[in-house]
Parts: sequence; C-alpha cells; structure tokens
Amino acid sequence: MINSDEKNATERGILYLVATPIGNLADISERAKKVLSECDFVAAEDTRNSGKLLMLYGIKKPLVSYFEHNKRERGAVIVQRILGGETCALITDAGMPAISDPGEDIVKLCCEQGIKVSVIPGACAAVSALAVSGLPTGRFVFEGFLSAAKAQRRKALEALRSEVRTIIFYEAPHKLKTTLDDMLEILGDRQISLCRELTKINEEIIRTTIGGAVQMYSQTDPRGEYVLVVSGCDAADRDSAFWSEMSIAEHVDYYIGQGMAKNDAMKACARDRGVGKSEIYSEIMIK
Repeated sequence: MINSDEKNATERGILYLVATPIGNLADISERAKKVLSECDFVAAEDTRNSGKLLMLYGIKKPLVSYFEHNKRERGAVIVQRILGGETCALITDAGMPAISDPGEDIVKLCCEQGIKVSVIPGACAAVSALAVSGLPTGRFVFEGFLSAAKAQRRKALEALRSEVRTIIFYEAPHKLKTTLDDMLEILGDRQISLCRELTKINEEIIRTTIGGAVQMYSQTDPRGEYVLVVSGCDAADRDSAFWSEMSIAEHVDYYIGQGMAKNDAMKACARDRGVGKSEIYSEIMIK
C-alpha cells in the first residue's frame, strides 16, 4: 500500500499545471504549495504578479515568463528543460492554467514529446460562477473571451443563438457594455448571471436578464473582471429558429453567406441542430 507521502511525491521531468487562487489567497491547496516548493522552476504568465504570490506563501523559485506573445519560443525552451530532467510548475495569473490561457499550447507540446502532464486542481472562475449562477448546471459550454472585434464577436454569438446548454463567457469591464448589447440583439432577453470579483472582498453576483443588465450598466460603469453565465436557448424558440425550414445545405450556405469558412459553417449548423458535425459533413459531401 502506497503511503500518502509517496503518492504525493513531486516527480522529475514532468509538467505540473498548478491552479492558483482567483482572489482569496486562502484558496490554495497544500499539494499546490508542495509542488511549487519542490519544482525546479515556475513558468508564469506574469512573473511580477506570480513572484508576489509565491512570496506570500514563503516560496522562492526561479520564474520563467510564459505568455501569449512569447509562448512559441519560450514553450520550446521549457519543453527542452523538462526533457533534460527538470520539473516545471505552470501557473497563470489566477485560476487553472490552460483554460482560456496560453498554457493550452505547452500542454500540447508536452503531449507530443511524451512528457507527463499532471494537474493540481483548484479554483476555476468559470465553474465557480456556474455553480452560483442559479442556472442549469447539468450541461454547459465554455466560450471564454469573445473577440474585441465587433464582426467576430457577433459571428460567435450568432453561432450560439440556438445553443440549448448554459453558456459561460469571460469578459473585461471595458468591453462589457458592448458585449451585453450584442447579446441582447442576437441571443434575445435571456436569463444571465454576472459574477464579478469572485472570492474577493467586492464579490458580487447579479442575477437578472440580459436586458436588465443593459439597463443597469447604462447607469453605472462596470468594475472588475466578469464571468457571464447565460441561459441556453429555449426548446420552443429553437423549434421556431430561423433555420427550422431550411435544408442542411441551405443552413450551411446561410452561415457561409455570413462570412464563415465552409468547415466553420458546418460546425455552426451542427450546433444549431444538436447533431454531430460528421452528420452534417456526410449530408453536404453526398450532395
């Protein structure tokens, strides 16, 4: 029988994905602190923020910056160090690395090189917001950040118009108003939970409608980082959706006409109809 010390021993030549608190510094596990203390180096999105975080836990480790704009070259360096026998702990500014985060790329690199990747679970803003939203949690889809470009943002929302699952988004305060305006126009006046500053002193959970949120933020400025949890499309609305009288080919052509590539149009058609992309692909290719 393996004792707990052996089971939780920090391994060599491995990438650890270590979740960090999303606000409250007490929300870190003992295992996370152990791995951060015993690894050879820490790869971090912002070494300044992460350095302060580690200092608060009494941990001093070499830090390597790894973020969106250096992930290609720095990722290769990190992988070579791990292949050389070093152990790396990857952290992000807050929450779970690789979720709406460039850590996704280094995990892929490690998998391709046969490097073991292990996760040290912990806080995740998306799941935390879903849990307190008051909306259905059995089936959901995570969309992360919508594009800052209006056309791309609206295209993404159009593709979600008939999504029946609860939808989770991340949003920055300076983009919130325009995002809510587009949601109201494209998705309609659905139920929404706006979760800001989760686990922090100013935590706020606002349960309202998209229209109610638009009205509220027309009178006050958004503050803090948001997780938006939006109810899925009502089944009755889906039955009367714009594509309900279209053939699959017409449905795909509609999205192509909206500027989507054919492959993306087939994916959007599949989402609308609640079927696999392979079914749409087969129908289109046969014809």
